[in-house]
Amino acid sequence: MADYILETKNLFKEFRGFTAVSGVNLQIQRGHIHALIGPNGAGKTTVFNLLTKFLTPTSGSIHFNGDDITSEKSADIALRGIVRSFQISAVFPGLTPRENVRLALQRKLGVSYHFWKSDAILLQLDGRVMELLEDVGLVDYADEITGELAYGRKRALEIATTLALDPELMLLDEPTQGMGVEDVDKITALVRKVSTRRTILMVEHNLKVVATLADRITVLQRGAILAEGPYAEVSQDPLVLEAYMGSAHA
Repeated sequence: MADYILETKNLFKEFRGFTAVSGVNLQIQRGHIHALIGPNGAGKTTVFNLLTKFLTPTSGSIHFNGDDITSEKSADIALRGIVRSFQISAVFPGLTPRENVRLALQRKLGVSYHFWKSDAILLQLDGRVMELLEDVGLVDYADEITGELAYGRKRALEIATTLALDPELMLLDEPTQGMGVEDVDKITALVRKVSTRRTILMVEHNLKVVATLADRITVLQRGAILAEGPYAEVSQDPLVLEAYMGSAHA
């Protein structure tokens, strides 16, 4: 039997009579890269918001490592090892990459509020900081101002800060959005690299990225699952071609 790290059971979300997510049953296999795709308005980001408890399901349940986490808060979800990135880069532009990653490590290690202690406390984190920056190709930019970095490097930094929290499950929301071809290729390679020993669930519009990375794909349409399976199979599904991929390749 497959080892599922995350499952949803008959998940619904309604907003004043509008059903944004309708009976979604997800099964995310441990160690896989799983892509959630679909046209605009299909419910992908709403599903992410439900999984990370930015929204509360109208009905249904969410299970992580076999535990029902439906009623837990966002902070509890993060402590369990579910960490999410956002469509818009969520790093501190006035700090350096070194400082951004160090802050994330402080949060993970429980020293977020030790600002009154010696700098030596923070310098102890620098070894791990530089390891993470090395992982995402940003060592040479460690002490630059983040706001002055190219967009692709900001996204790479966001992945580094996510990795600093040592997630068991990473949720990546449009990691290549707004990028040129060169940056897309770099981030694709980076996602593949950081997927070692962890599970990734990603929302992504770029079908080349999905085809390259995803072990399994779930296609949403109007808040419900339209198709699911490996890319080679899903990409040939007539319903998917009509609803999403056909228009994307037109």
